[in-house]
Amino acid sequence: MNPRGASSDATAMPGAAASSAALATSDAPATPDAPATSDALAIPGDAASTGAPATPTARAEPIAQRIDDSYADLTPQEQRAADFILDHLADLAVYNASELARLSGVSKATVSRLFRSLGFTDAQEVRDHARALRSQGVPLGGVTLGPAGRADAGSTHLDHELANIRQAFITIADGRIDAAATLLASARRVVVIGLRNSYPVALHLRQQLIQGLDDVRLAPQPAQSIGEELAGLGPNDAVVLVGFRRRPRGFTRVVDALQHLDVPLILLADSSAARYAPHSRIWLECPVDTIMALDSYAAANSLVAVLASETLAIAARGTRTRISSINRLYGDLNELE
Repeated sequence: MNPRGASSDATAMPGAAASSAALATSDAPATPDAPATSDALAIPGDAASTGAPATPTARAEPIAQRIDDSYADLTPQEQRAADFILDHLADLAVYNASELARLSGVSKATVSRLFRSLGFTDAQEVRDHARALRSQGVPLGGVTLGPAGRADAGSTHLDHELANIRQAFITIADGRIDAAATLLASARRVVVIGLRNSYPVALHLRQQLIQGLDDVRLAPQPAQSIGEELAGLGPNDAVVLVGFRRRPRGFTRVVDALQHLDVPLILLADSSAARYAPHSRIWLECPVDTIMALDSYAAANSLVAVLASETLAIAARGTRTRISSINRLYGDLNELE
């Protein structure tokens, strides 16, 4: 084990089939991190939902895990280079062997030996590995900034967030947000499904929709499965399936089950879910890429706000009645400050 204690961690119109390029896109595979409580018991294993290409290396483990597993067997100089890599995982996709050697204070030959001992052919394969991990949503650490750069980190992050939000709204400018809102407003029952990192987005959407719609459910409930939430659904209902990358095994089965039930499906996800777009009524695509260590859901939550507002506006009469009733109950129960 490593004594340092380092750890590793749309474009289809509503109702239209996605392009062949979208069909070819696969979603990210599940990784060794523990699933969120909300979906731990949700779906049994399903290899079909993790059809992304493997990383370009023979071993599947992320590089940080490989270092942890091999650290005790490395020479002191190799450990020095490994320590530098663990401290700069976010920059690994751009460093070549010479730069890693210089920055870690070892020889280029030491870096090459380290890579081979970790199962890589050369520095290019390491860079490809790092890029593949990040594109799958694997946290690698944020951008490394010097003292002069830290002052601009917030501004750079804000620019990237705004770009993501702008891109999301450009994608849905073809009328699909109105189509989604109309579908939700007219549905007998709405079920919002979110697994792993998608669960908080799904929870927020459900909480907004329930302000004006009478029957909006969230699935899965903590420590429960999805099957009972889907039972009884049909063409007069609607499901919003939130499916951002690093989806759990079994995601495909949920999509298949909804198709079998003939339930209109709105898919809210990033581009890695393009393979599921042909099976949805409406695909709302949101970018989640960021310069930071973790994916950002700013664009997704912004889109959720618009979708919920549009839905409640379409269901205006029922919304007003329900909001009045809710406000009365808030007062009766003394729930708000």
